[in-house]
Amino acid sequence: MAMAYDERYKAVEPPHNVIMEGRRRLSVSGVDDVESFDENEIIMSTSQGVLFVRGRDLRIEKLSLDSGDVILEGEIDKLEYEDTIKQSGGGFFARLFR
Repeated sequence: MAMAYDERYKAVEPPHNVIMEGRRRLSVSGVDDVESFDENEIIMSTSQGVLFVRGRDLRIEKLSLDSGDVILEGEIDKLEYEDTIKQSGGGFFARLFR
């Protein structure tokens, strides 16, 4: 059975990986954009949904949106995903300003 044109040439989703080293260093791949950041929270859009990183003294050590890689350092307390694909309320900022 022949595969449809759309299925053969569909864009490949970049791989998304999260590697935490001792709650002090976090490497994330598959990042599309960093929505906002300060010393207590970093919000990034990934290929698997919006990722919230919360903690203290957070800082971005490396940011490469071309390759989709981010490295964070600081005291990491919480990682949380918001699955934007399954929600029907619009994008991140649409829900923020409700």
